[in-house]
Amino acid sequence: MTPTSGHLNTARNNRVICLPFTPEEHERGVNDPVFFRQFLNKQFDLHPELFPEEFAQGYRMKDIRPSKKLGVLIRRIEIGSVAYTVRPSFIMPHNTAFIEDVEKGLFLRKFSVPYWGISHTFGRDSMFWYRQEASLGRFNLVQTTVKDPKRLPDHLAADEKHTKLKGDKVYIATTVGSECILGCEVAEDAGNESLKGAYGIFKEEIFEVDKKYSPVSVNLDGWAATNNAWQSLFPAVAIISCILHVYIKLRDCSKKKWKDAFNLVADKFWECYNATTKASFSQRLRRFDEWAKYADIPEFMRKRIAKMRGNASKYSIAYDFRGSHRTSNMLDRLMQRMDRRLLATQYFHGNIRSANLAMRGWCLIVNFAPLNPTTVKKTPGLQSPAERLNGRSYHPNWLQNLLVATSLATGYRQPPPKPL
Repeated sequence: MTPTSGHLNTARNNRVICLPFTPEEHERGVNDPVFFRQFLNKQFDLHPELFPEEFAQGYRMKDIRPSKKLGVLIRRIEIGSVAYTVRPSFIMPHNTAFIEDVEKGLFLRKFSVPYWGISHTFGRDSMFWYRQEASLGRFNLVQTTVKDPKRLPDHLAADEKHTKLKGDKVYIATTVGSECILGCEVAEDAGNESLKGAYGIFKEEIFEVDKKYSPVSVNLDGWAATNNAWQSLFPAVAIISCILHVYIKLRDCSKKKWKDAFNLVADKFWECYNATTKASFSQRLRRFDEWAKYADIPEFMRKRIAKMRGNASKYSIAYDFRGSHRTSNMLDRLMQRMDRRLLATQYFHGNIRSANLAMRGWCLIVNFAPLNPTTVKKTPGLQSPAERLNGRSYHPNWLQNLLVATSLATGYRQPPPKPL
């Protein structure tokens, strides 16, 4: 069946419940329905978001089906007249591998280690590792990453990553919030309709978490089609232009010939940026422009500064929203990782569908894979961006935590994995 609207499947919900069983608990649960029921009830008390709403009304054991690939027995339960597969978190989706066999290899994908390098280190072939990563891309990015609607970020940042698909230029519409990648969709061009469609996937996915969600603000780079897309999708959102882009343009045009003049301008720029109030920012920017008119600096700098003053309201609006992003720093850090990932594979060689699945799977790895140990010390017990956002984890193993989070997550562009 095809989706009824957009790219997300709405014809049939995901009927796979993934829970943090140990192998011993799962083996016992398959053979002992009383223990299995007790385990499910305990998990429902701890994490009701992993179960259908109707679960509380009661359920019954349906049947047991074997996985021919792994030799694991999988139980199914019936809620009302709907069957749900209860999959343990120690096996990958579609029962393609045990977690202990792929966790370290997939962790290296966070650092863009090529598939052949992972294959050389951990065995299997390159396509096996590619498919393991891409299989994660079938799940809803937002629904998997954010498990509590109350923790959806109010302030976002978005931009397009320029890349290539079979030599043709394409754009990855990327949305980030709370240090996590929440939207990632390849657009064929950077026009109004194409970007609206690409960012529209983020809207569809976030509405699966909260149908009334509307971001308070979003930081953009000023590209008209991007602004139009966000205003169309979220009419109430406040659009903040990234002031850092002004600095970058001044810097990139001044690296050699105008280095001394740039250093002088940069000091004035950061003085404006460090203003603590909206009024102070506007006043400093006005004085900056007046100084530039008579300073010994090149004409292109004067024009950039004058243009910045003319767009002052697009930058100063950030002062109206506490916690909003004045710059695209958070987005840039994540897109630098994305850039390394794309360069390592020499961009895309298939079609847009395969490109999207690969990038979405990579995004979930980046969201859930552990951070640098030094960084983790600042938030004890929370080892990844997704854990920090949610304030908890389902399992100490990052990949099992990711898979548990996919429980009942809606499918992307196709029906979700069928129950066994």
